[in-house]
Amino acid sequence: MTMLKAHNLTKRFSGLLAVDDATIDVAEGSITGLIGPNGAGKTTLFAMIAGFLNPNAGTVTFQNEDITGEKPHLRARRGLARTFQIVQPFAGLDVRDNIAVGAFLHTKDPAEARCLATLTAEKVGLGHELDKLASGLTIAGRKRLELARALATKPKLLLLDEVLAGLNPSEIRDVLPIIRQIREEGVTILMIEHIMQAVMNLCDTVYVLSQGKMIASGEPRLVCTDTAVIEAYLGHGAAARIKAEGAAHA
Repeated sequence: MTMLKAHNLTKRFSGLLAVDDATIDVAEGSITGLIGPNGAGKTTLFAMIAGFLNPNAGTVTFQNEDITGEKPHLRARRGLARTFQIVQPFAGLDVRDNIAVGAFLHTKDPAEARCLATLTAEKVGLGHELDKLASGLTIAGRKRLELARALATKPKLLLLDEVLAGLNPSEIRDVLPIIRQIREEGVTILMIEHIMQAVMNLCDTVYVLSQGKMIASGEPRLVCTDTAVIEAYLGHGAAARIKAEGAAHA
C-alpha cells in the first residue's frame, strides 16, 4: 500500500527550475531513500512534501488524501513529520523540554508531554542526557535530538533530511539500528542521504534526483550500477571508464 505519493512535482525559483516533474512513491512500512548529487533538488522536494514550499505544479497525496495545499502543522497532525539538515535545537532548553515541544502536538498536559519526551529520548540513546542543555550536546547528540523531536509528534511517515551528515563512522553505525527500530515500530521512513553505506544497509527502494529530474529508482544495489546514476555523480563518460577499468583488471 502506498502511504505517500508525490506526483509530477515542479518547483521554480525565478529562472531556476529546482525540481522538474518529479514523482516518488513511498510504500507503507518501507524505508525509501532519496539520493543525488549536491544541488540536485532533494531538500526542495522534501520541503514540498512537508508543506514548507508550495509546488508550481503537481500533487502530494498522503494516505489517499490530497494534501498539496495544506500547511506543515496540518500535515504534522496527519502524521507527517520531518527533520532538518541544519539542526537548530532550542539551545536554552534541556533535552527533555526540547523533545516535549514535539509532544505538545497531541497533548496540552505538560506532565504527559515530558513523560513522552523521556520515553522518546530513551529510544534514540539520549536517556542519560535528558537534563543537559541542548547547547551542550555534541553534533551526534544534536542529530539524535532532532530525530527525537520529530518522533515525539507520533509520526506515521518520517522524513529524514541527512540525519547522518557530520557523524563519524562509529556514530553512523550506532544510529543505523535506531532507524531500523523506528521502522519496526510502524513508522514509514523517507530519507535523504549521501552516505551510501547507510542507503545500501537501510533502504528498500531508492530514488535518484539529478538537476531536478528523477533519473532512476529501484533496489539500491541496482540503482548504484545504473549508468545515468554513475554519470550524475562522476560526470559524463564515467560509467564507460569504470567498465573499461574493470575489464582491464579482470
